[in-house]
This record gives sequence, C-alpha cells and structure tokens, in this order.
Amino acid sequence: MQRRQPGIWIYYLTAVIVFALDYASKKIIAATLELEEQIPVIGNFFLITSIRNRGAAFGILQEQRAFFILITIAVVAAIVWYLQRSYKQDRRLLMFALAMVLGGAVGNFLDRAIYGEVVDFLQLNFGSYTFPIFNLADCGIVCGVALIILDSLLSSGKEKKDNDEHGEQPGEPSGEQEQPTAR
Repeated sequence: MQRRQPGIWIYYLTAVIVFALDYASKKIIAATLELEEQIPVIGNFFLITSIRNRGAAFGILQEQRAFFILITIAVVAAIVWYLQRSYKQDRRLLMFALAMVLGGAVGNFLDRAIYGEVVDFLQLNFGSYTFPIFNLADCGIVCGVALIILDSLLSSGKEKKDNDEHGEQPGEPSGEQEQPTAR
C-alpha cells in the first residue's frame, strides 16, 4: 500500500516556519542586545553574541550586497521551480530539504535587501577556536543541504538496488535490446 503524498503546501509551510523562526529570533536579538554583547548559554561553549554580517558565510565577500541579492533571487527561483518539479516524483525528503533551504535563503535575503546586513547571533567555541557566528536561517540552509546530500545517497542506493534486482548493469539501458538493422 502506497502512502498518500501530502500536498505541496506542506513544504511551503515548512519554508515559512523556517523563515518565521529566523525572522523572530533576529528581531529579538536586535531589540534586546547591543552589538557585540554576549550571553553565555552553555559556559564558553555556546553563547548568544549579537553581530552584523555584511558578507556571506564566514564573513567572506563583505560589502557585496547587490551580488548576494541577485544570487539569492536566482537560487530562490530555482528552488521553487525544483520543488514544483520534484513534487511530482514524490521525493519527500528532498522536498523537505529544499523547503528548509528556501526558508533560510529568504530569511537572509530579507535582511540583506532591507538592512544591507544579516543579524548573526549563535556562537560556538571549541577550545580556543571560535566557529563563525551564524543565525537560524543559516541552520535551515545547512540542515537542508545535508538532507539533500542524504536524499541523493539514498536515491542512488535505491537505483543501484533496483538495477541489481532487474539484472541491469550500470550504464546499460533498461528494457528490450535494440535489434540490429540491415544496411
């Protein structure tokens, strides 16, 4: 018995939830903490630290606002297109992953488009190493990408298993063999 596929709206709702959590958390941080202010959560390992990032991940490409806005518009359009396309294939893990990336991308896009910078506040320290400070949109993007990779691995494993069950070799076309034609 095949499971019934949820409506595509559930994936867009997932994106909205990721976006809303990111948006709300950034507003709370911006309203309650001064820049560079820190609140220890788990000793010196995990801190809430209010900073602003005018670049991308790890602070690279500072002051490239127009570039990030254009790239994000293209990425969001591609994700929406791929969500619509993948929905017909009933790939739920991939759909959920794309929704998480979409919500995170829109969250950081809004900050860049309106304020020219992104509010980052989650800081992790590993001994003397401080991981670059990030936000919930970044968490959605990273978790979504990890799930896309997992979906890809699971899909390729399933394809290999299906090919093995049907006696097909990799790269060999399935179905009937083409008959040679007379010249």
